[in-house]
Amino acid sequence: MSALPAWRAAPGNRRRAADTTLPPAGNCFTVPEITAASPGAPGWHREEDKKVMKSIIFLMTAAVFLLAALPAQAVELREVIRALETPFSERKIQDYSASFSQESRIASLDRLQRASGKVRVRFDYQRSGQAPTVMFHWQYDPPTRQELVSNGKTLWVYLPENNQVIQSDLETVSPARENDPMTFLTGLGNLSRDFQISYAVPNQDAAGNYVLDLRPRRSSAVLNRMVIVVDRTAAEAIAAKSGALVFPILSTTVYDPNGNSTTIEFSDLRVNRGISAGLFNFIMPAGVEVVRPTGKGMGF
Repeated sequence: MSALPAWRAAPGNRRRAADTTLPPAGNCFTVPEITAASPGAPGWHREEDKKVMKSIIFLMTAAVFLLAALPAQAVELREVIRALETPFSERKIQDYSASFSQESRIASLDRLQRASGKVRVRFDYQRSGQAPTVMFHWQYDPPTRQELVSNGKTLWVYLPENNQVIQSDLETVSPARENDPMTFLTGLGNLSRDFQISYAVPNQDAAGNYVLDLRPRRSSAVLNRMVIVVDRTAAEAIAAKSGALVFPILSTTVYDPNGNSTTIEFSDLRVNRGISAGLFNFIMPAGVEVVRPTGKGMGF
């Protein structure tokens, strides 16, 4: 948004020095010099004076509203990318929780699957110079009840309908994880290293948030492209160098090479609430079947 108009006195106006301390130069109105022939001078009719003053006030008010209606200064692509990466690269976000809604499209069946639930994520930055250990807990609401839990070392996928838990050792499968969408969680601070990033078309949604298109720099068997909606407030804070902490991700859409896609939208976001690491250790329900995948896959 443009700055409010700076005011300055026209030549000939006699004012004290203290009265002429003005904002930086910009759009300005020139205040008419008052002379004997001007409205407000001795002998001028009161009714005419009122009309002139009403006109001045109207013009001032209209100008302020016009300035307020101007679009905000355009945010450049690099600033939107920085808004996405900085909270993680500078270790400002330690944890977050949110509600989510998920929509998955299976292209071959032309079918949509919808789900919702809650997610908690914690970043452990103890390893200097390395990607953080990411702990997460995705809990899906009925009727699609399931849980995905990881303490950074082990991943548990609990499928209550099957009375089954799929348990994977993340260290064992790590050599293949460059093709795993979950790697996205650990690389949030350096997405521009792993992806070619451009504006999507259109580059903003209806609310003015910025939409980015990410293509992996290395070919992947499971990830073709990703679209991320970045909170405009986060991008504007970066552009203004305000230092404000805003969780930048409003939604993600992941596309695989077969045309399938999954969109996750976040709401009710809470950042840096001190989520305990103990919440990411899965407690095995009694009587469930535990499946431990072999090889480099995760079993789901």
